[in-house]
Amino acid sequence: MTTFEQHLDRYAELVVKVGANVQPGQLLIVESPLENAPLTRRIVRKAYEAGAKFVQVLWDDEAVTRIRYESAPDESFDYYPEWTARTMEMLAESGGALLHIKVPDPNLFEGIDAWKITAASKAALTARQTYSSYVRTNKFSWCLIKAPTAAWAAKVMPEVPEPERLPSMWDAIFRMNRVYEADPIAAWQAHIDKLTKLQTFLNEKRYKSLHYQAPGTDLQVELADGHIWIGGGDLNESGIYFVPNMPTEEVFTMPCRTGVNGTVSSTLPLNLNGRIIDKFSLTFRDGKVVGHTAEVGLDALTRLLDMDEGMRFLGEVALVPHDSPISKMGRIFYNTGIDENASCHFALGSAYPVNIEGGVGLSKEELLARGGNVSLNHVDFMIGSAELNITGELQDGSKEPIFTSGSWAIRFEE
Repeated sequence: MTTFEQHLDRYAELVVKVGANVQPGQLLIVESPLENAPLTRRIVRKAYEAGAKFVQVLWDDEAVTRIRYESAPDESFDYYPEWTARTMEMLAESGGALLHIKVPDPNLFEGIDAWKITAASKAALTARQTYSSYVRTNKFSWCLIKAPTAAWAAKVMPEVPEPERLPSMWDAIFRMNRVYEADPIAAWQAHIDKLTKLQTFLNEKRYKSLHYQAPGTDLQVELADGHIWIGGGDLNESGIYFVPNMPTEEVFTMPCRTGVNGTVSSTLPLNLNGRIIDKFSLTFRDGKVVGHTAEVGLDALTRLLDMDEGMRFLGEVALVPHDSPISKMGRIFYNTGIDENASCHFALGSAYPVNIEGGVGLSKEELLARGGNVSLNHVDFMIGSAELNITGELQDGSKEPIFTSGSWAIRFEE
């Protein structure tokens, strides 16, 4: 076995044992691009070695996806197969687990009519509403992971000679996931412990609001009453700890739906299902986006905001220091799952009920009444930089710096 194969093997074991935390007798679905078959086969083997009862691989081929958008009749884009949605619901209801290798080509939909992308996305999100609610309430274990593809590597590393791009991308993936550590699983446990201490510190602070200031950004964000900060991972309905995103460097919580005012500017491009939105700003009044601009992808941003009423409100605020390990790599990955862990970020759309006391089990109406947001979608976008300052307002009205020049100003025991 080559050194690369050994690292690939360690990565597969890591996402099975730490990410999805596969248990004996459990069902597992792996969603994977065809190009990532070598990793996927290792994941399947590691899952069975961990005691999985059955592993189903759902292969994805972006070339086939592109053919649909180029050749299918218009009515195709309002359709999503019910059986696909039901399969994912049944997985969650059975207490199964999911590992999804999520690496969309940033240029996949170049030249495709924007309305097709929006219509297909809305059809999928509508059909998968029940499943999405299971994801947002941690009914089961799920984990989004990354693995290089040729198209993604070409976008991220255009300056690297083509034969070296995939090896360079794998090196970055291995580094950000601590695969090179002597004991990757122990290294991840130490990392999770650090994020857990940080979330405990923030939960004890009980900040009333956060004030963000940076070039192009002056935003006041009220936090929901009873908000809960989460970082690293969480427990599923059965009490099994899992890590939803690998890599992860964030701690996040729930903003008050109607308590956001001011303007925020993006600092990294947003890869929205294969379309790039970049250099954009959003202006909020009483929680709602009332104005927006974008130098790249304005039509895609407008269509996203118009998907439903909830997409014009925030569902998440997340803190990541500018000196985080991924940020220090000094590279834009055009992948939200990575870029959001190099930067403070917000999410438009649905809030996670787990981010508020007693949130799991609330109806949509009850969540709205508690200050949470409801939407078909949940889209993170990055706003952190070395120039970002964040001030926290405590319950007694006093204020203190949380971030100064992009990184933590407060101190907590690690």
